[in-house]
Amino acid sequence: MYNPHHQHPENDPSYKGLSVNEGVQDAPIINPYAKPRRTRKHFTPAEYVEGILKGDISVLGQAVTLVESSLPHHQEIAQEVIEKCLPYAGKSVRIGITGVPGAGKSTFIEALGMHLIHAGSKLAVLAIDPSSERTKGSILGDKTRMEELSVAKNAFIRPSPSAGSLGGVARKTRESIVLCEAAGFDVVFVETVGVGQSETAVHSMVDFFLLIQLAGTGDELQGIKRGIMEMADGIAINKCDGTNIEKSQLARRQYLNALHLFPLPESGWKPEVITCSAIERTGIAEVWQMVQNYVDFVNGNGYLDRKRTDQSKYWMYETINEQLKSNFYNNEKIQALLQVAENEVLSDKISSFVAARQLLDAYREMNW
Repeated sequence: MYNPHHQHPENDPSYKGLSVNEGVQDAPIINPYAKPRRTRKHFTPAEYVEGILKGDISVLGQAVTLVESSLPHHQEIAQEVIEKCLPYAGKSVRIGITGVPGAGKSTFIEALGMHLIHAGSKLAVLAIDPSSERTKGSILGDKTRMEELSVAKNAFIRPSPSAGSLGGVARKTRESIVLCEAAGFDVVFVETVGVGQSETAVHSMVDFFLLIQLAGTGDELQGIKRGIMEMADGIAINKCDGTNIEKSQLARRQYLNALHLFPLPESGWKPEVITCSAIERTGIAEVWQMVQNYVDFVNGNGYLDRKRTDQSKYWMYETINEQLKSNFYNNEKIQALLQVAENEVLSDKISSFVAARQLLDAYREMNW
């Protein structure tokens, strides 16, 4: 009797001159030789701290991931780890690096970073990405362009969180600095894409603020906001090579003249302007010498201690503001009231200010 489950019906004797060969069995979807994926080990707060203090990059990376997480359980562990790492932090030189897009920041960071590593330093590179909330991307996607630095033994490169408000991203970056310092990194770079609110955030968490600029692009002084110029402790004019050397020297004189017009900073330090070429790695040692001169200067007059104290106080208030804002908007009752208030404002039944006051009054009543 013909069994359709064992052979093709076309092979039945009633079909003359027709036969169908058996097909090849489907290959398994999963590679049988593939090794099972290792699950990441979850540490206790004490284990995180122990690993960080030993300089374990893997543990440090996981701890930074906890800091960046918005999950309450992760934040609870992260804050405990940060608190226990605080006594071991504060010993690095924190440098903010900014500049207009195309100024060659990635190449510059790699050149200066390798210079420091060859000199025996341990370097952490963190980022604040003001565009992440819009694009969900990260500024240090260009980490791939730091080929030499990204594989260096004593370097730790960390992109900014992939999304979130500038205040939240900045706070998490500052907390990451604490962990990196506890792990033994004696130099920390905080990079931002340039020219916006993120510069103010970076300035509030670093010791030295470096502005990367270009020459030969027109009126150089129009390429950056005055506010950023006033924040800068030093300016590095990059791509001073080839036919651009003369233009770079001219730009240096222009910036020096412009800086003379600004009042002397509270630190008492007169910002310097240095030309360099990240590609040819010229002028890089001079840039680092400028940073060291600044650190010696502000350590000598006590300004660095005062600045860090002010920064800690600033971030306490910023964290309060961030938490209040988050709690307000994540409150389910407020979310319902917000929709009603928004419709009333759009239909001109109440003003924006009255709506805001009513919402805040309702929030206050819920919590008090």
